[in-house]
Amino acid sequence: MSKKSTGAFISGLLLGSAIGTVTGLLIAPRTGRDTRQLLKKSADALPELAEDLSTSVQLQADRLSESALRNWDGTLTRLREAIAAGIEASQRETLELRQPKVDVTAEPRPSVPDHQL
Repeated sequence: MSKKSTGAFISGLLLGSAIGTVTGLLIAPRTGRDTRQLLKKSADALPELAEDLSTSVQLQADRLSESALRNWDGTLTRLREAIAAGIEASQRETLELRQPKVDVTAEPRPSVPDHQL
């Protein structure tokens, strides 16, 4: 399981436990007084359950935040490298375009003195 799936599983487990407890108390064959006492105990435990759930969610959010930050740093590094490579290629191309072109395919012609023209 991934870390994200684990956190979702734990949160679902805690929530399911709370719902199951309340449902079980309501349909249990107890007297009204016994059921009310159990509901009171369960209600007293809800703040602790909510705190545990909140802590779990906060831990997952922190992990996701750290993961997103690492991914962003990697993306930013690759972007900087790509920009630097683009600038370098552009500068090379500019230098090549500024150099005079030499026609290497033309055959050299013998020079003719001016007085023979």
